Amino acid sequence: MRNAQHTQSGFVVCINNTGYSASLELHKIYRLVPDEDAAADGDIRVVDESGEDYLYPASCFASIKVPPAVEKSLLHTS
Repeated sequence: MRNAQHTQSGFVVCINNTGYSASLELHKIYRLVPDEDAAADGDIRVVDESGEDYLYPASCFASIKVPPAVEKSLLHTS
């Protein structure tokens, strides 16, 4: 099932990094990269620790809304 929040740009927080501990830090905020095909398969695309965007199971993340000042800071460091 497609989750509209995961097909839009924004941010997610890692809530489960089982199997991905080298690529994802638990409780860290990640920038979401829109990818409707991935969302249709139950995945999302995020910019991970490598600085590149990769697909991960959507169940590893929770969508979050950040204040504008935090968003500006996160986008600046991405």
